[in-house]
Amino acid sequence: MKILHMYRLLFCLAFCWAITACSTRLSDTVASEPAQPGALTPTLSTVTQPATSLQVISSDLILPEDLRYLGAFRLPASGERPETFAYGGNAMTYFPSGDLSGPDDGFPGSLFIMGHDRLPYGEMPDGNQVAELSIPAPMLFTDIASLPTTAFLQPFDDVAAGHFTSLEEIPRVGLAFLDTPTTGPLLHITWGAHFQEDGAAAPSHGWVATVLDNPDFKGEWYLDAPSLYSVNGYLFPIPQEWADPYFNGIRLASGRYRDGGWSGMGPSLYAYQPWLADGSPVPNGSTLATIPLLQYDSSFTSEDFSHALTGYSHADEWEGGAWLADDDGRSAVIFAGTKATGAKTWYGWQHPAGPEFPCIETELRDEFVTCRLADGTPCPSEDLSGCTGHNDYRGWWSSEFQAQILFYDPADLARVANGTMEAWQPQPYAVMTIDDVLYHNPDNVETNMLGNGVQRRARIGDIAFDTANGTLYILELFADGAQPVVHVWQIAPGNP
Repeated sequence: MKILHMYRLLFCLAFCWAITACSTRLSDTVASEPAQPGALTPTLSTVTQPATSLQVISSDLILPEDLRYLGAFRLPASGERPETFAYGGNAMTYFPSGDLSGPDDGFPGSLFIMGHDRLPYGEMPDGNQVAELSIPAPMLFTDIASLPTTAFLQPFDDVAAGHFTSLEEIPRVGLAFLDTPTTGPLLHITWGAHFQEDGAAAPSHGWVATVLDNPDFKGEWYLDAPSLYSVNGYLFPIPQEWADPYFNGIRLASGRYRDGGWSGMGPSLYAYQPWLADGSPVPNGSTLATIPLLQYDSSFTSEDFSHALTGYSHADEWEGGAWLADDDGRSAVIFAGTKATGAKTWYGWQHPAGPEFPCIETELRDEFVTCRLADGTPCPSEDLSGCTGHNDYRGWWSSEFQAQILFYDPADLARVANGTMEAWQPQPYAVMTIDDVLYHNPDNVETNMLGNGVQRRARIGDIAFDTANGTLYILELFADGAQPVVHVWQIAPGNP
């Protein structure tokens, strides 16, 4: 199967690339010098960071127990690639004005979701197409075939055709709908790849119209951040009530977690704005200034986990983010993904003898710490051996994974923005494990690549939030054959 060949080749190239240490300079301007020859010089005026004297008062926090699970629904059956959700589900956003003629079932609006990823070497350069889908009332069924199925409101369209063309090997993508009085309704997009030469310029952001067959793409823009691996994954709106007092009115947040700590040892997040005062797009090729909201130390600059997410592991996967808020004044910034929770984490392969046994890439033992215990310390010497009969997919493995949601206090991110807290200091105030509602790849798709049992990776894709109705949508990858399933939670009303 061609997609298997692509992944196998990619993982065989892992850690053979020469990666330079990344700069830690953060800009305090909206746009800086172009990041590559030929990029247009931006015309934006500078914007200062938020004032350090600003007093941030924490809002009431949304807790895991406030999220009530409602059930799930299926996506339409697979068509021919690239017009299929198989091997997709890596970008999603909620559209409040979608499906206006739909039923009054408590689930208004629609979802924009990306389908099958692009494939390199000319195999499928038109992947990552976007479709708009209705939202049926979710249901609680253990049998996936019994779940309701959404319907297409707009068919797949290659909205980024001709853009980000060098980023085709395991793309990292994000979508965010945002409607402002200045710009009107837009779908913002971010784009990266699993391997990129860090230190080399690469555009990562753009926007398209909500009418998919006439996307009118604008971009490609660069974000000023310590590493390109820190910005081109998940993407979501910042609520106006937080953006205005704390982030100079900036309404978009973009970030990424890249395994191995290349992006930072935990999820990262930056606020940015890609339009001018009149709502027109920043010139193509511009480097957009950022306000850092969350940035842990990178493994390029630190071998220890002192400035890292608590409980951090190099095998973590944080694939989606959202800013939750409700009418009761409660809020949270969340990141969802697949957390390595095992006693040991290593770079290599899944051991055929069982999850408790590391299978190390022995050729790299002298280049970096290839095996760590749960507390971040190196594994004992007896664990630093390879094995035979392992799977083909080299990468970061753990003896156990869980599907989790991290909850951050938005006030901590505001403190980072105004300089009263370091970007590596915020920690989650709560963690929610959601494995009990997942289907866990019942068709055993690509287990050689994804792992199985407690070692199953890639459980969670992107997430989206309907602010008006307090509804959270999370994609479970490889739940319906190779397609994702959408799980739904709703924030329960607060105490009067």
